Amino acid sequence: MTEKSIKKVLQRHRLSGNCHMITFQVEFQTLEVQNKENLSSVITDLNIIMEPIAYSELSEFVSRAEERRDLLMFFRSLHSFVKWCEYRKRTFKHFKEKYPEAVLLSEGASSSYMRIRSPSQPGFELVIVWKIEIEDRGKVFPKLDLLTNVPQQALELDRNGVVGTAPLSFRTLLGVLGIEAALESLIRSLCTENNN
Repeated sequence: MTEKSIKKVLQRHRLSGNCHMITFQVEFQTLEVQNKENLSSVITDLNIIMEPIAYSELSEFVSRAEERRDLLMFFRSLHSFVKWCEYRKRTFKHFKEKYPEAVLLSEGASSSYMRIRSPSQPGFELVIVWKIEIEDRGKVFPKLDLLTNVPQQALELDRNGVVGTAPLSFRTLLGVLGIEAALESLIRSLCTENNN
């Protein structure tokens, strides 16, 4: 179409692919506007279709990318998200192999949480929940939390409130040591008899 030496072209595109273990299809429409001086192109419609996956974090992110029609953010964030998922999987697998009696991965190495049980203290369990979050603007980052499962008898003996402050102390430990060293420290502290 032409309006006083302005040329507009509407194009539809379809792209299918995968990023490691995530399969997707992207359908989008672009409008190119050309006048005498320059050419500009904008995405006017974006639809992202993903295979059903276990990553609930992605569905909200995909909706935001579609709403903003931000294809670049989608690809950058998807790539970063997958890298964090792979890192979490390798890390959990490493600790399961290193401490098979103490580390439990109910959903396998691809799980988003890891249970740590004390071989010498039955009923005492720590759960590391490792989520991968995607901010509003597409920044991807890990979020680790510590949950405690301690027998009532042990809670009654905890006069200093160590169990109650454990999640906050774990966050501090993460900031000081980093993910792998903090997890190693936590597992070793729970399994001291095995390391002597």
